[in-house]
Amino acid sequence: MPIRRRPARAEPPVGIDLGVSAVARRLGVATGTLRTWDRRYGLGPSAHEAGTRRRYTAGDLARLTLMRRLMLEGAATADAARAAAQAEVADLPGAGEPLLPDAPVATPRGRRARSGGGRVVATREAGPAARGLARAAMSLDSDACTALLRSSLVRAGVVATWNDVLLPVLNGVGERWRSTGAGVEVEHLLSECAEAALRGVEVDGPARNTRPVLLAALEPEDHRLPTIAVAAALAEHGVSTRSLGARLPARALVDAVSRTGALAVFLWSQGAAGPGQLPDDAALIAVRPRPVLMLGGPGWAGQPQRAGVVVVADLASAVTALVAVVSGGVPAR
Repeated sequence: MPIRRRPARAEPPVGIDLGVSAVARRLGVATGTLRTWDRRYGLGPSAHEAGTRRRYTAGDLARLTLMRRLMLEGAATADAARAAAQAEVADLPGAGEPLLPDAPVATPRGRRARSGGGRVVATREAGPAARGLARAAMSLDSDACTALLRSSLVRAGVVATWNDVLLPVLNGVGERWRSTGAGVEVEHLLSECAEAALRGVEVDGPARNTRPVLLAALEPEDHRLPTIAVAAALAEHGVSTRSLGARLPARALVDAVSRTGALAVFLWSQGAAGPGQLPDDAALIAVRPRPVLMLGGPGWAGQPQRAGVVVVADLASAVTALVAVVSGGVPAR
């Protein structure tokens, strides 16, 4: 009689210890930084013996994760290390769970990379705040991303946060995706965190304008984050806005202008704006007084010039021009 083999039972995952490079990838720091933390603060592999390779346990990683998170939230390195060293390891998230190796995934170019890409985001000449945001984003730490952005908004304002902190990281994530095919989840999480932080900026006191400024992205444009940033920056100047989101039909924009008596309309386009995407002049002329129509974003490049349409190059230019409209001035065309 043939021997019937019993089906193999699924074995529970076996935990491993991680080397320096693997821990550095998960934390979004350099390997040299880990060695410095070990030497200065004693936050290294708890079971390391002289002459052997450094191997981190789940508890070691949990302490370092706490330390990194405290640093991203603004704590000094020494203070964050002290808090992590004094914490009860059993109370730290992930300390009691087995460490599993990163699953390899194939990129569009056929190369193999670790999940999460195994790299930090290239932020070029960005400052410490942008580098901290990049590390938090690569770790998919939404709480840290939002906290960092809110802190920068309070300290530096919307335009500086957009230009110096958020854009360098978004551009780095985009470059990483184009070169490796990985990182879409990082961009989505960072965009959600940025939207949440920017929506927290509100007009303090009575608004300067009685007629609203409308912000939108016409179909088929999916990017709405720049319009939310414009709204937040205008709120700092006491200007109230109404955001109509992305993929808005041109006809719906005309209806919104008519119903609100909008003072100005700002339209963002990240991709190439197709012919006829803008509402025709006759539709907007019907609203009196006619609103100022302002275009921002690279998608409008190469579009035919239209009388009465203001084109701005960046967020700061858009805010300056719209504040001028609210103040009764004429924006540069």
